[in-house]
Amino acid sequence: MLFSKLEKKVAFRYMAAKKRGFGSVVSWVSFLGIMLGVATLIVVMSVMGGFHETLLSRIIGMNGHVVVYHQAGAISDYDFLIDKMRQNKVVSKYTVSIVPIAEGQVMAAAKGNNSGAVVRGIRMSDLVAKTKTGTRIYGKDLNSIKGDELIIGSSLARALKVSRGDNVSLISAGSGTATPFGTMPRIMAYPVVSSFFVGMYEYDSGYIFMPLSAAQKYLNIENGVTHIDLFLTDAEQSEKVASALNTLLPDGFVVRDWRDLNRGFVGALQVETSVMFLILLLIVIVAAFNIISSLVMLVKDKNKDIAVLRTFGVSRKSMMKIFILSGTSIGLIGATCGTILGVLMAVYIEQIRHFFQFLTGRDLFPAELYSLSELPSKLVPSTVISIAVIAIALSFLATLYPAWKAANTDPVETLRNE
Repeated sequence: MLFSKLEKKVAFRYMAAKKRGFGSVVSWVSFLGIMLGVATLIVVMSVMGGFHETLLSRIIGMNGHVVVYHQAGAISDYDFLIDKMRQNKVVSKYTVSIVPIAEGQVMAAAKGNNSGAVVRGIRMSDLVAKTKTGTRIYGKDLNSIKGDELIIGSSLARALKVSRGDNVSLISAGSGTATPFGTMPRIMAYPVVSSFFVGMYEYDSGYIFMPLSAAQKYLNIENGVTHIDLFLTDAEQSEKVASALNTLLPDGFVVRDWRDLNRGFVGALQVETSVMFLILLLIVIVAAFNIISSLVMLVKDKNKDIAVLRTFGVSRKSMMKIFILSGTSIGLIGATCGTILGVLMAVYIEQIRHFFQFLTGRDLFPAELYSLSELPSKLVPSTVISIAVIAIALSFLATLYPAWKAANTDPVETLRNE
């Protein structure tokens, strides 16, 4: 047995003492510090993990895990190229779908309003597949869209004040007509038949889908596409697929995976997560120092009791275990309560946000700033356990010096002065 009955009895009696034990102000501060530190760490790590997963899944969901470009511009023989990709063993093993895309920058205008946007031409069957990964479509059935019709982002539709049936004019300088007076921008009007919602403000406010053939005609790249997206079964296999494509494709083609395309964003998230963890860990460290203070004062207050126990034959090892148990119990209880509180807050973080928004009357998580319509959270059991273990370990380390000091109390000197 790790602790004897005597050690437990004495340790918990010292904890129950109001003057220097668990009932003291310092001990309560230690307990609350560890509890709030653990809870805050769990909530922040969960939210950061949710941000990381949600943003990447939506970015990748729109752009593909691997993207193939051509240095010269448009890819004209894309159907032949796609068939060639599917015949490759590595590509076929990890790829779910290969989607040709015709894309260009435009100015969208309607009812006196205008906004910059990206027109993305895509086969409607491929767009239907996107709805299975979280993209929501409102309006006309995608399979019935065949002509020059638009599916517009929900936030962009609100900005332009258009609804189903309204016309939106697309203005493109890149695909304009050359004249003696310069390049005239191409202006064409299309009816809006549907809207889409990804949940990421950047896409909902800046993207327009249209049938691939209509986009090719509008962007003046007949029978061509600007790039090809490959969607994989596992995002972690993107490097293998990209390597296989680099070997397979002739010179002139450029292959980029989602890490290359979002390197700065992914790196910033990782750095921010690590820094936030270290900063918030300081709360737990400060609480651990409070445990040292509490136990040092307890040892000083119980100096006579320690001397009596040592006289009755209690060993130095047992004295150390008594004070280690007293201090570690504060950390254990604080870490347990903090874990429960942190998990509950992480699970109901969106409801908590709405509650505080109701109290303050302010938008605490604007979609325009954070690119997400709701506060994401992802609880990772290993992270939660690691945080709790770190808190308990710090509490244990904080008890070593006071326990050593108690164990080295000289009973002769202490009782001589009494």
